[in-house]
Amino acid sequence: MQTDKKTFLKLTGYQWTWILYIAVAVFSWQIKYLRHIDNNYLIFREAFYHLKGQLNMYAAYPKQYYDFYYYGPLFGLFVAPFALPSALIGLFLWEVAGAVALLAAINILPLSEKRKTILLLLCAIEFSNAVFSMQFNPMIAAIIIVSFILVERGKDAWATFFIVLGALMKLYPIVGLTFILFSKNKPKFLVWAAVWFVILLIVPVAISSPTFVINSYHQWFAALNFKNELNHQLATRSQDICIMGVVRDFAQTPNVPDLPFLIFGAVVFVLPLLRFSQYKSYKFRLQILATALIMVVIFSTGAESPTYIIAVVGVFLWMLMQEKSFTRVNIVLIVLLLVITGLGLTDAMPQPFRGEIIGKYGMKAWPCIIAWFIISYELLFKDFMTPASLDAEKKILVID
Repeated sequence: MQTDKKTFLKLTGYQWTWILYIAVAVFSWQIKYLRHIDNNYLIFREAFYHLKGQLNMYAAYPKQYYDFYYYGPLFGLFVAPFALPSALIGLFLWEVAGAVALLAAINILPLSEKRKTILLLLCAIEFSNAVFSMQFNPMIAAIIIVSFILVERGKDAWATFFIVLGALMKLYPIVGLTFILFSKNKPKFLVWAAVWFVILLIVPVAISSPTFVINSYHQWFAALNFKNELNHQLATRSQDICIMGVVRDFAQTPNVPDLPFLIFGAVVFVLPLLRFSQYKSYKFRLQILATALIMVVIFSTGAESPTYIIAVVGVFLWMLMQEKSFTRVNIVLIVLLLVITGLGLTDAMPQPFRGEIIGKYGMKAWPCIIAWFIISYELLFKDFMTPASLDAEKKILVID
């Protein structure tokens, strides 16, 4: 018994960080279950039963939950393991699964244990925000990261599985299709993407019907269009925490169009991908992953506070792949990310400041937007293939 205790106390900092994340997930579970099960879990849970019972997944069900369901039909099947048990067990599994998924994804990043430990610690506040809201976003971050790493390892079949799986549940992981540019076998990537698309598109039929599933996809896109219009309204400040939303906040009008910003974001994301001579640098490719994680959030009108776990992972990944992670600029960004992005919309921030300043002007997004511009500038103009850069890359990245 004494030996077991000593072994437990001798866990590495990285292992203790894993325990921290699981503990946060379990703590959130017991708080929510004992006080009030969050609306998000109720929506996710009922999605399975609505899919199975062939009930409109996007209709209002005020007796079951408030708000609406905005995920793909496939998500209704995905949540089956969390919907079939009792709420006590299902909620527990959901919270822990979110933590394990993110931990597993971070674990396979080509960073040392020390850097991965720092990455997880810096993301802990934002992870707490996501898991306390019982959100799907930690899994979305994990899906994007895992798909990238699988492409790097030449496992395109599994990479495309995760990309298509994620995109058919919540659109964000569709950004993973750009990873085909880093694939060593692009035809294989395309074939498997098509195969998985067909399979995963129709797999919800297993517990429903073809007609219902097809109609549900049509209803899904209609619901997303409706939600996008709703998010533009200035009264809806829990959503639209993005670049366009920040502009709408300052202009005090919902009539700021999304399209110019989306075109700008797409151009800035695509231009570095034309720098084919940089592809041999693993750091360049990882930085594309980082900017992808940030971009899908800061250009999404559906972005809300718990969504930022995806973007924050991207920002801190970028910092920790640098030879000098804690420069003055990075330290300022870290403080802003922890205080404004992480704590800005929580009870840790005084209500007047939280509501009238941070919330009113979408300040939660600001640090990630600043970081995105810096990262994008580097991707556009920095030479990752200089001998000094490649030597630094070998020191920082752990490449199998």
